Amino acid sequence: MTLQTITATEALRRLDGFSTIIDARSESEYAEDRLPGAVNWPSLTDEERRLVGTEYKQVSPFVAKKRGAALVARNIAAHIEREVFDKPKDWQPLVYCWRGGKRSGSLALVLDQIGFKVHLLEGGYREYRRAVTADLQQLPLRFRYRVLCGKTGSGKSRLLGALRDQGAQVLDLEALANHRGSVLGLVPGSPQPSQKQFDSRVWETLRHFDPEREVWIESESKKVGELRVPETLVERMRASPCVRVELPLEARVQLLMEDYDFFVKDVPAFCERLDALRALRGNEVVNGWQEAAKAGRIEDVVRELLLKHYDPVYLQSMQRNFRDFDNAVVLELPDGGAAALRGAAAKLTE
Repeated sequence: MTLQTITATEALRRLDGFSTIIDARSESEYAEDRLPGAVNWPSLTDEERRLVGTEYKQVSPFVAKKRGAALVARNIAAHIEREVFDKPKDWQPLVYCWRGGKRSGSLALVLDQIGFKVHLLEGGYREYRRAVTADLQQLPLRFRYRVLCGKTGSGKSRLLGALRDQGAQVLDLEALANHRGSVLGLVPGSPQPSQKQFDSRVWETLRHFDPEREVWIESESKKVGELRVPETLVERMRASPCVRVELPLEARVQLLMEDYDFFVKDVPAFCERLDALRALRGNEVVNGWQEAAKAGRIEDVVRELLLKHYDPVYLQSMQRNFRDFDNAVVLELPDGGAAALRGAAAKLTE
């Protein structure tokens, strides 16, 4: 028999060495978070788990276990027929479930009996989560960061993309969090990942970086939307040298009109999102913005949002939280177009 167990710490170190990482949990557990690159082969689906759980409580544990065994056997057979027939003999999967118990153990045992070299994750996803959480307290300390600062609409996210195209190491927290980083930052119809999945994404990105090269990052707060940035990363980011990106006001308005075009197309959604600013700016001001938006003057609203809300708040936050902000290198861009961003990225990576 070649079935082997492996600790979460060791699995994270060897993650790229497995042929396939198999998550044997249900589809909703998998959707919340999983090991990087894992595929989902549920031993029990959400509906099947509900059925077995109901029988466990209302009939008897013995009856529920028989039902569960039949369902698991049927599902494993389907996975084998669908996914395994084309696998070579040297295929080496890592298998896990919630705690490394029956769901993953059953699948791992069958794969082992076929003759594959199978690793079973000790403690399952739960131990993986603990290992990632612990590693995120240390991993960010290995790198040197350069922080892109700049007022809302100055093209920081676009510049991160241009830097990545130039081959720079980029940690784009807003992309990982699926959020634009402001009260208007949640893209309609595109929810943020869970906190667990966000942590996994940050960890997965950092672990592939070269500690000898700097990492470019945007000047985020402690939260991106509803998601918390790892504390150690926040501390390192705020102590790192800054590059302050400056863009003319009208260019910033135009950039935001392009990047937030979904609000231009859906004015009621834009007005609804503006309600979140009532506590800070008052009903009269927000009502005025909403009326202007409904009248088709969205550019005017964006300009006022920048001048009366975002700019003052941003400046105060940067001076309070980023140690190097007042000494930052200033990078002036004429506009947020691709040519200007390519030129700026090339200059920063010289």
